[in-house]
Amino acid sequence: MNVFRILGDVSHLLAIIILLMKIQKSKSCAGISGKSQILFALVFTTRYLDLFTTFISVYNTVMKVIFLICAYITVYMIYVKFRKTFDSENDSFRLEFLLVPVTGLSFLENHSFTPLEILWTFSIYLESVAILPQLFMISKTGEAETITTHYLFFLGLYRALYIANWVWRYYTENFYDQIAVVSGVVQTIFYCDFFYLYVTKVLKGKKLSLPMPV
Repeated sequence: MNVFRILGDVSHLLAIIILLMKIQKSKSCAGISGKSQILFALVFTTRYLDLFTTFISVYNTVMKVIFLICAYITVYMIYVKFRKTFDSENDSFRLEFLLVPVTGLSFLENHSFTPLEILWTFSIYLESVAILPQLFMISKTGEAETITTHYLFFLGLYRALYIANWVWRYYTENFYDQIAVVSGVVQTIFYCDFFYLYVTKVLKGKKLSLPMPV
């Protein structure tokens, strides 16, 4: 395990902690896409089924369990505990537009045609687009709270660090996973505009705002 992998995991965990603290402290999930959080919970569930079949390391197991628990806690807080603050009107992205093509692709392009491998591939493809309902919600409302932008920044940073991790592994271990790399690059591309706005606005103390869709 290299430093890029560890920093990526830390960035990912920090993003989730920021989100949970935001919801708990404000007792509101306003501005948070529940649909994106459902997709992330589905990503972790389908990817970490190997918890029941394969032991890699204590670190690996602990991180997987933490991400699973946090994902379901987030969904619970949005749809149960603070459901009255959930902005369902603006969280209107149609999930079937993502789930149908991702499911089909996971059957067509995978490393081996076995249930666990197909589900793992499904999780990789789904993660690359899971943030789209959140970005769609921000574009629909025209703005995002600063704490939400911090969450998105660290989530995007996690993917960028994982790309560095894959480059490192390619040169040091001659390891290359085309499915994971291509999906990770696609996901990072979705964050590019957001990264620019984060640096030019949020880090300068301005509120992130986007042009309202016509």
